[in-house]
Amino acid sequence: MPTECNPARFEFPRVDGRAVVASFDGGRITSDAGALLLGATDKVLGLTRRLAGCFQDHRDPAFVEHRLETLLMQRVVGIALGYEDLVDHDELRHDPVLAVLAGKLEARRGDCAPLAGKSTLNRLELSRAEPSRYARISADAGAIEALFVDLFLDAHAKAPAQITLDLDATDDPLHGHQEGRFFHGYYDCYCYLPLYVFCGRHLLAAKLRRANIDGAAGAVEEMARIISQIRARWPRVRIVLRGDSGFCREPLMLWCEANRVDYVFGLARNKRLESEITAEMQAARAAAERTGKPARRFKDFTWSTLDSWAHPRRVIGKAEWTTGEANPRFIVTSLKPDEIDARRLYEVIYCARGEMENRIKECQLDLFADRTSAATMSANQLRLWFASIAYVLLSALRRIGLPFTQFARASCATIRLKLLKMGALVRVSVRRVAVAIASACPFHHEFALAHALLRRSMA
Repeated sequence: MPTECNPARFEFPRVDGRAVVASFDGGRITSDAGALLLGATDKVLGLTRRLAGCFQDHRDPAFVEHRLETLLMQRVVGIALGYEDLVDHDELRHDPVLAVLAGKLEARRGDCAPLAGKSTLNRLELSRAEPSRYARISADAGAIEALFVDLFLDAHAKAPAQITLDLDATDDPLHGHQEGRFFHGYYDCYCYLPLYVFCGRHLLAAKLRRANIDGAAGAVEEMARIISQIRARWPRVRIVLRGDSGFCREPLMLWCEANRVDYVFGLARNKRLESEITAEMQAARAAAERTGKPARRFKDFTWSTLDSWAHPRRVIGKAEWTTGEANPRFIVTSLKPDEIDARRLYEVIYCARGEMENRIKECQLDLFADRTSAATMSANQLRLWFASIAYVLLSALRRIGLPFTQFARASCATIRLKLLKMGALVRVSVRRVAVAIASACPFHHEFALAHALLRRSMA
């Protein structure tokens, strides 16, 4: 007679004569105990509380089970933990650690879980400027945009002497028929073209845009908004804008020159520019052929376009000979020759903009900022902001809690995998909630140090 199969039990090969049996009957167990550090970071920043202030909740309080702040915390922390889909929250709403972060261990109604499910969170993501019959929560886009800059400013104890703002556009591929989808020839796909602004590891803006525009479209308006907000608190700070050749546009450069903002932008090469560095390219080629290694020379000169620039500007030409061929590159800048030479300006200042691409990868690959699968652009913009807030939260944990650990410069994905994904047994009694984290966790020292630093910041 065949053995009766119990679908709730899973048998594995015996070890030391003992049966190995697994089942999903452990009770209050979480795989995300490290999220407690995210909760502490949120308290330091007041992040979800301040984000909730950017929304208007028009729901009837008598029928509200899940507060607005709880919904935002659940969505942002869920993304930080790697749960990008709303459907994941049908199980996560029972997670004991997320319930601790929400400050709500039990639901008020008997037919509810402590946290919200996918349908409630979906109504949150469908927020608009004005509430509708089914989406009673409305978002203030201007307030959310301003919050990113405020969080950046709050991260500094005092105003720095100089900051560098990096601008970049990237593709956000679309696989459906979302509002605003267009085919982009360079990226060879239907996509959005979001604009990002970073200052080091700090995210200041994530603007969702249609793809049928120039990469620098809207940059002047974004810079005017961000820089006015920065200067309202730091009136003396020197600001440098940095971007690739896609942002070398006359309106943006004129705006910078009129508003005491310096810039370093890539400049698309052409035959006129290349003719300016003919001698330098010949010298670089001779050096490369003599040594068998790549060689480069630089030329600092004043240049203007035939008709698109209002006046001549300083241009740096890099004449490089590598792998048997020429590799010329150019940048245009408002920085003066007496404060920085051509080689240092190109190699140290301009080339450092490549680090911003790593920050965009963290947002898109680690925190799912490109999961813009809602039907409307407003809902997809809100999804982008939620992913961006998750980045700000993890970046703050890295900055405040992990500066003296191996995770001081780790990516968001690494922090999630090694410090947030911790198994734990949660015991709830009348007097306390005890989270017993796995004793074999290899990163308990980093966890303890992060906890101490976050506690000190909250004091």
